[in-house]
Amino acid sequence: MNPLIMSVLLSNLALGVIITATSFHWFLAWIGLELNTLAIIPILAKQHHPRATEAATKYFIIQATASSIILFSSTLNAWHTGIWDITQLTTFPATMMLTIALTMKLGLAPLHFWLPEVMQGVTLSSALIITTWQKLPPMTLLYLAAPNLPTLIMFTLALTSTLIGGWSGLNQTQMRKIMAYSSIAHLGWMVAIISLSQNLLLFTLLTYILMSSSMFFILIASSSKTAKDLGQLWSTSPTITSTSLITLISLGGLPPLIGFLPKWLILKELTDYHLIPLATALALSSLLSLMFYMRLTYTTTLTISPNTTNSMMKWRFKLTKSLSMTTIITMLLILTPLLPLITP
Repeated sequence: MNPLIMSVLLSNLALGVIITATSFHWFLAWIGLELNTLAIIPILAKQHHPRATEAATKYFIIQATASSIILFSSTLNAWHTGIWDITQLTTFPATMMLTIALTMKLGLAPLHFWLPEVMQGVTLSSALIITTWQKLPPMTLLYLAAPNLPTLIMFTLALTSTLIGGWSGLNQTQMRKIMAYSSIAHLGWMVAIISLSQNLLLFTLLTYILMSSSMFFILIASSSKTAKDLGQLWSTSPTITSTSLITLISLGGLPPLIGFLPKWLILKELTDYHLIPLATALALSSLLSLMFYMRLTYTTTLTISPNTTNSMMKWRFKLTKSLSMTTIITMLLILTPLLPLITP
């Protein structure tokens, strides 16, 4: 794709998120969502491949449907109350439709079926945008409307997402699908805390973006698309092999890495509100996600042969892409001692 066209599309992608994040009027928020969706469609379809075209079409249909439901819910709320303010969404049918629409946009279970298929059909860099940057506009609307959302339904969506994200990721070998189900599971933790602590939601979203970005940078730099490719990372770069170990363990939520902190704080917050059954169910469901992270860790790092094998492996070309993930992966380590500064 022409660099000028790509720069325009990325600028519109950023502009759509900024418009949605800074608006308090539903119509402006809807404009930002539409601008964001229209900018990413050519980026998804730039491969000129049937799978990429199919993925872009699915993404467009889902996002357009969700945006129309958001516009309809805001119109219904304005019809009843005469207010277009995002923070004043008080009509019950409007809040229900908004919850369904944002669930569809984010890819939360049970409206998650489009996310793994779309990510499998696009490039790794496009999948990175879908799992990180594209989560910001719906999360912004959830953040603004959080006091008026139905709490019981949000808890149900959270538990369903963590269960399905962990369970469905167990039998996957494609890294893009594994990262998609990882996204679903992490979004479940965010939705679980959104009604209780918005600051903790932002912290969880930030740490997820850090971890997911670092993992995708590793996959892009090493051109790894399957778990088998990760098993041959040692023949490409020992540095990437060791950093992928840190990133996968952090995604799994093991201490002392940064991925453990959001889950720990969310469980603490839930127990403070006496939601012991929900906290227990979330903690147990995270073991499913931890299972496939540890399996990838074992495949990537713990099966390295001490000598050259006769099995097929990647060609030992020099990496053509710079290791720009070094700073992010370092942050996965050094942010843990900052916990007393993050939480009061």
